[in-house]
Amino acid sequence: MTQYVRDVMTGDPVTVEPLTSVTAVARIMRDRDLGAVLVTEGDRLRGLVTDRDLVVRSLAEGGDPGQTTVAGARSDDLVTVRPDEELDRAVRLMREHAVRRVPVVDHGHPVGIVSLGDLAMERDPESALGDISVARPNP
Repeated sequence: MTQYVRDVMTGDPVTVEPLTSVTAVARIMRDRDLGAVLVTEGDRLRGLVTDRDLVVRSLAEGGDPGQTTVAGARSDDLVTVRPDEELDRAVRLMREHAVRRVPVVDHGHPVGIVSLGDLAMERDPESALGDISVARPNP
């Protein structure tokens, strides 16, 4: 049976504007237990920022995280998929571009994210990655 991106994606993605501070984004990630948020201007996707991006592209540079914005930390050379595309296409894109998350867009508007963890839970829930993906962190 053919599976589609919409079947496994995490919908209703958390978004932030490019001028949101690194500190604010880190708090959002902490409070919502997220590893990535989408960067948008209005309702248009402009990038994706991960917890690793915040560390490597922002904090490691030594700037003030309260004054530094995610505009410089985001990945803006994104590959995207539509919710009605076959899931195998998302897998191919992840492999080809060596990414763990792919934003899902519908007519240019972000509607979700499909992640390596989503795929692991769907395709092999008993795998180590599947187990880790469903586990809730200890407070």
